[in-house]
This record gives sequence, structure tokens and C-alpha cells, in this order.
Amino acid sequence: MSTNAKPQNAKARRALIVIDVQNEYFSGGLPIEYPDPRRSVINIDIAMDTAHAAGIPVVVVQQTSAADSPLFAINSDGWQLHPTVAARPHDHYLRKTLPSAYPETDLAQWLAARGIDTLTVVGYMTHNCDASTINHALHKGTAVEFLHDASGSVPYCNQAGFASAEEIHRVFSVVLQSRFAAVMSTADWVRSVTTGTPPVRDNIFKSNQRARGLLKDEVAPVAS
Repeated sequence: MSTNAKPQNAKARRALIVIDVQNEYFSGGLPIEYPDPRRSVINIDIAMDTAHAAGIPVVVVQQTSAADSPLFAINSDGWQLHPTVAARPHDHYLRKTLPSAYPETDLAQWLAARGIDTLTVVGYMTHNCDASTINHALHKGTAVEFLHDASGSVPYCNQAGFASAEEIHRVFSVVLQSRFAAVMSTADWVRSVTTGTPPVRDNIFKSNQRARGLLKDEVAPVAS
């Protein structure tokens, strides 16, 4: 049940994907609540700057809806990229209407043409477009990294119940680390990029064994 077939000591050929860092999540109708978006957008900027300096290609994704949509209406202020992301260089730009960045775009082909085997995910929202893209990448055989402090969630209340932004972000981070991605802080990712140290990956069996008190290895919980 390993997260992927990529050897731990193999040097990652990364691309950074910056998902939907748009005004809608800051000053619009869907404000990110956890982690603090003022901090997460700084970490997104750090990740973009680190990638650019290291020669890691950067893909910017922009969620797009119809002009009469309440969220991400094309050409509205909420649809616009956050100014600090818009001001930074990128190597590829995609628009999408679905959660995953793959189905409506040439992302898979673009990554394959560049020999990319590891996709680093930042942006919004943790539980929606980030998780969908991460799952899609895994199913295509790509190793994934998720920067938990360069992302975020909103609260929900519906027929299934209520969940706070903190609960959603924390639980999704734990689940992603159990199978789908190496979940880490931006600082840890920068160290991995600069030193070549591979990130820690986990699996479903060990994650469950720890939760049941059957595995005593040292694991520090992800801090958001």
C-alpha cells in the first residue's frame, strides 16, 4: 500500500501546481478560514519563488465559472488571480471548471513531455480542488507532495452535518498522508528541494496501526 512505485532515493523531477489562488478566497464570497489565508498565501509565494530559483516548472490554475455564477464568475474580481500569484512567473497556465486540474486541460501531457514524476500541490481548497487533483495525479502514476500550510479550507453545513474549516483541513491532510501524497510544511518542502532529502511518505496500514496503538514508531502530527 505504498503511495507510489517511485524509489525513496530517486531524485524527484518536480512541477509545482498552484491551484485557484484567486480573490474569491480572500475578498470574495468563499473566504478561506483555516489555515489563515494571509499566511498560506505567503507560503504559496515562497513555494513559487523556490521553484523558480530551482528550475522547477510552475503551473498556475484558475477556476472559471459562467458570468452569472455566484462564485468565480469569469472576468469578475473574485475570478482574478491573487495579485502576488499573478505577479510571479509561471511556465504554464490552465483554466478549469471541474475540481481536478486534469480532465479539461493538457496537464497530463504537459507534465509527461517534461518528464515530471512528482507534482507539488499548493492552493485552494484542500478538500476540493487540491484533493481532486492529488487523487487524479496518483491514479496516473505521479508521486504527489501537498504543502498543508500553503492551502486551506472553508466550513460546511449541509444535510450530512457541520464541519469546521479546521476539521476539514486537518482530516484531509491526515487522509492524504496515509496514501495519496507526502504532506509537509512549506519549510520542509524548501529543505527537500535544496538538499535533495526525500519527504516522508506513509501508508494506510501503518497509519491505521498507529491509530489503534499497535505501532509505536515516532510520528509527529502535521502542524497547521
